[in-house]
Amino acid sequence: MKRIIIVMVICCCGLLQSAAQQNVQFSQYVFNMLSVNPAYAGYKEDWYLQAAYRHQWAGIPGAPQTGIVSIDGLTGAGEQRVGVGAQLGIDRLGPQESLSAYGFYNYRIPLDDENTRRFCIGLGGGITQYSIDGTALKYVDDADMTIPVGKTSTIIPDARIGVYYYTPKFYAGLSVMDLFSLYTDNTRYYWGGQNYKTIRKTQHLYLTTGYMVELSDQLKLKPSLMVKEDFKGPTNLDVTTFLLIADKLWLGGSYRTGVKLWNKPALNSDLDPLDAASALVEFYATPQLRIGYAYDISINKLASYQQGSHEISIGFLFNSKKSRITSPRYF
Repeated sequence: MKRIIIVMVICCCGLLQSAAQQNVQFSQYVFNMLSVNPAYAGYKEDWYLQAAYRHQWAGIPGAPQTGIVSIDGLTGAGEQRVGVGAQLGIDRLGPQESLSAYGFYNYRIPLDDENTRRFCIGLGGGITQYSIDGTALKYVDDADMTIPVGKTSTIIPDARIGVYYYTPKFYAGLSVMDLFSLYTDNTRYYWGGQNYKTIRKTQHLYLTTGYMVELSDQLKLKPSLMVKEDFKGPTNLDVTTFLLIADKLWLGGSYRTGVKLWNKPALNSDLDPLDAASALVEFYATPQLRIGYAYDISINKLASYQQGSHEISIGFLFNSKKSRITSPRYF
């Protein structure tokens, strides 16, 4: 009975408070930066294919599950200035499901003759199909018209924009996601005469930064920071630190919490800011193949009702014979 109640609460939070934090946040985002900033496309200069799967709150029926696949690289345009990419994603939460497809374009401005510093401006555009599966719901009144019969869906356009600056040991990025959310007509969310505008998304802003510290020839330390803001819900802060051993094994941890940067009158003042702590490991099986895993431990009131969150990722770099990478790609 407790688990049933928890599932109901989760679904209600997802449906009724979707104006708050909605975008999926991967614990291994530092290895999948394209998911939070289109200006990252082509950063590794050779083509890079990666995939990630996240199962949140394991042990709770209907808990969020997310999968994402992306590829990005350079077009071969002069001076390595143009990066492009594509991304496919699926996200499920109880009876809700969203399928998304995006394309990215990034213009990379060199800032030195050695090609070690660049300022990048990226754009992304795509569509998302939102669905509700009425057969996944259990209800008492078979004639309840607010519940769709079978699976029903609608398609919404979307756009993203971002900037990204990097050197061999530092990076900083700023991006805005869901640009069209302010201009999406609510009537797009009417299914069977009922208004489902509660799943309507809102704009998100991401601020990311990180630095590489060389401790020795075999050890490097990489702290990073991400601030996620939707201007309505709590501001999310993610602090991550990795230790790189022999340029092959990454061991790290992260802490995610809500912070109050400014006053939001519509936000409840008694919300628990604590979220999760994560243990992360990334292993380069070859110079081109990366395999990663993250385990999140909830440190809020939901902790006793679930078994943590699991996230796996894999990345493969297609090194070309004419690769012109002149500095390590740590970010």
